[in-house]
Amino acid sequence: MMVLTRSDRHLWRLAWPLMLTNLTVPLLGLVDTAVLGHLDDPQYLGAVAVGANLFSILYWTFGFMRMGTTGLAAQAYGRQDQVGQAALLLRSLLLAIAVGLTLIALQGPLITTGLGLMNPGPDVAALAAEYAAIRIWSAPAVLCQYTLVGWLIGCQLPRGPMVMLIAANSVNILLDVLFVTVLGWNSRGVAMATITAEYFATALGLWLVWQRLPDHRASLKTLLGQLEDYLALIRVNRYLMVRTICLLLALAFFTAQGARQGEVILAANAVLLTFLLVISAGLDGFANAAEALVGQAVGHRSHARFLVACRTAARWSLIGAVIFTALFVLGGHWLIGLLTSIEEVRATARDYLPWLWLLPMAAVWGYLFDGIFIGATRTQDMQNTMLFSSLGVFLPVWWLTTSWGNHGLWFALIALMLARAGSMGAVFLVRTRSGSWF
Repeated sequence: MMVLTRSDRHLWRLAWPLMLTNLTVPLLGLVDTAVLGHLDDPQYLGAVAVGANLFSILYWTFGFMRMGTTGLAAQAYGRQDQVGQAALLLRSLLLAIAVGLTLIALQGPLITTGLGLMNPGPDVAALAAEYAAIRIWSAPAVLCQYTLVGWLIGCQLPRGPMVMLIAANSVNILLDVLFVTVLGWNSRGVAMATITAEYFATALGLWLVWQRLPDHRASLKTLLGQLEDYLALIRVNRYLMVRTICLLLALAFFTAQGARQGEVILAANAVLLTFLLVISAGLDGFANAAEALVGQAVGHRSHARFLVACRTAARWSLIGAVIFTALFVLGGHWLIGLLTSIEEVRATARDYLPWLWLLPMAAVWGYLFDGIFIGATRTQDMQNTMLFSSLGVFLPVWWLTTSWGNHGLWFALIALMLARAGSMGAVFLVRTRSGSWF
């Protein structure tokens, strides 16, 4: 029997609520896929795959509002800077609202350009455009959620995001069933369910954060700060933005190349990528805990705490990856059948199932290093390693294996993940040996 050390228990105290929180996100994707996958026409499933991928790119371009907030909040928490924690939250929320409203104002060219780049078939494109025109109105809510979740994680209040996202995704799942299965709204119903749940999550998150704000005597003027404070937030996070854009464009390229091979390949890849979301959600629980613990160690300027946090997160991340691998090897065929009853899509997804078996061990290291680098706010390193992995590895590998068809596309995705692991691991070793984390 494994004996848990004090650092193991501390990590798990943070990780299990975050893991449960993260798992609700792909659970929602599983329900979306399952509800649409049992309709007669695969076009609805393909439309939501394209539309959801578009919004992953659009929203996670601003994912620094979650990741950057976590790192900065964790360091303020480590310094016991209560005013800094409250000011960071307020300024980040105002920035999130401003960006969200801007996205709504620019929805026409954003949706047209995004769908044009992904280039689905005409029937799928029409349904995806309808889905996107509804989803865009959730932009302020989604970006505020990023900030709220990031602040709660950084301040080591992991049950806040758990309550917030589980409740919201439960609403989303119930509305999925009502709007699609009962009312027959198809892909439009999925979009309506999602936007309703996202505003519900934001309202619940604001209430939870209000209950947990640290005591301070700062004035509203102090908390709001100057224009320079907001520009500083943007400057700190600009590297995260570039890194996130590269990653999401690689995933969008994957979806677009699948779409060019036909609706069945597109739908089969959507089913398998849903399991990638499950992998990332589970393993990100340990990475998110690492963000909080590493950020706290940096705030304390404790090299010993930093190394303990890294080692503990690495050990449990590896255990999680082994468990996921076993799950997909033993139950992959059954899981595919659970998500779609369209036999052609089932058979195609099973042809590419072995690539899914490789994903957990290939992806785990990127998630782990993301958590460490975010907590230490080493965002430029994250940008540079992602540029190398996407432009220097993913695209060349895809081009060299185009004759392999969809197998080449999956091989390039695995290569991307291994390149992230190798390049970030090299930077980690250099910084650790030189003592330059602080």
